[in-house]
Amino acid sequence: MTREETWQRLVELKAVEGEMPIGPFTLKSANLRGAYLWRADLMVANLEGAKLEGSILGGSDLWGANLKEVNLKGANIVGANLEGANLRGANLRGANLEGATLEGADIEGANLGGANLRGARLWVANLRGANLWIADLWVADLRGVNLVGANLRGANLGRANLMAANLWGAKLEGAKLKEANLEGANLMGANLTVANLWGAKLMGADLRGANLVGADLKGANLRDANLEGARLEEKSTQD
Repeated sequence: MTREETWQRLVELKAVEGEMPIGPFTLKSANLRGAYLWRADLMVANLEGAKLEGSILGGSDLWGANLKEVNLKGANIVGANLEGANLRGANLRGANLEGATLEGADIEGANLGGANLRGARLWVANLRGANLWIADLWVADLRGVNLVGANLRGANLGRANLMAANLWGAKLEGAKLKEANLEGANLMGANLTVANLWGAKLMGADLRGANLVGADLKGANLRDANLEGARLEEKSTQD
């Protein structure tokens, strides 16, 4: 949709009224549950606090949009452009973001539990403290991403590119990191118990104080990795 067509669609949905503004659209706290906005032009739009559960935003341009604390639970955002968008505290639980572009986006504290992010581009995005429990990030581009303290329990990160990512203190119990690229990544204090790191690239990674008990490291490349203080086996108990 063109910008004009997008505005007309929003008028039909009673989210806005009147003539199309010259500047960015303001849809703050708008109720757009289940709305069909396929390929909409919402560049730098203000959607803070909007209700977009189950909406169709696939292929839409949300470059630089303000989506702070937006409810996008179960939304279809396939292939959308969210580069530089503000998604702080947003609810994206179960949302479909396959192939979406989120480069440089601020997603701190967002709920992405069970979300589909297969092939998504999240280069240098901020996901500090985000919930990515059992999220699917197969072959996603997470280079330089901030995942400090993030919840990635059971997440699928197979073949994902996490080169130079910051995973300090991240929760990765049972995560699937088969053949993932973690070269130069910061995994200090990360919990990787029972994680699948089969064939993972961990060259130069910082694993100081990490918990690797029960992790599958078969075929993993740990050349020049720092394992100081890392736990590789359960501590034996004394009677």
